[in-house]
Amino acid sequence: MANPNAPMGLSPVDQNGGPYTGQTNTYYIAAAEASGNMGVGDVVAIAGAADSTGMFPTVTKAAINGVVCGVITAVKMETAESPIYRAALTARYVEVCDDPNAIFEIQSDTGGGNLAATDVGNNASFLLGTFNATTGLSGTELDTSTATTTNTLDMQILRFVNRPDNAIGADANVLVRLNNHQFVDGTTGI
Repeated sequence: MANPNAPMGLSPVDQNGGPYTGQTNTYYIAAAEASGNMGVGDVVAIAGAADSTGMFPTVTKAAINGVVCGVITAVKMETAESPIYRAALTARYVEVCDDPNAIFEIQSDTGGGNLAATDVGNNASFLLGTFNATTGLSGTELDTSTATTTNTLDMQILRFVNRPDNAIGADANVLVRLNNHQFVDGTTGI
């Protein structure tokens, strides 16, 4: 059976060796942030400011192979009619899984071929896919064409997801950890 092609960005599944239980911190996306729609599963980086209270750091969509602080797990709605994502040029608060030890599930793309068992342990970049405004989910995928040993790439491939609906091949889901995290000792400030 073929794997479904259903990009969802990154989804936290494990934290510090145990199951992910929803720990997040609140961040702010300023209205002037020009990186477009953002939603659950998008990788973000601290933007070097805070909201007007100074309590919630601003974030921006992370650059490929840049420094990151985590992954959006929820977008806070301002009204009942608000979209379930951060629309472009709209200020929103978001919940971010920012633990540098978190493990995430991500779908691999097929543009660079399929991941193989021999790719476990390699690093790879993420690929910004098409954002889904209906579900509010990121279209980010693992860029299979970048799977190699280079330590500056976005994530390390830990293993394939062990589920009946996932197999090695096209659109396989894998577990990864983020490289280049802003909350690791020795990281340069913004």
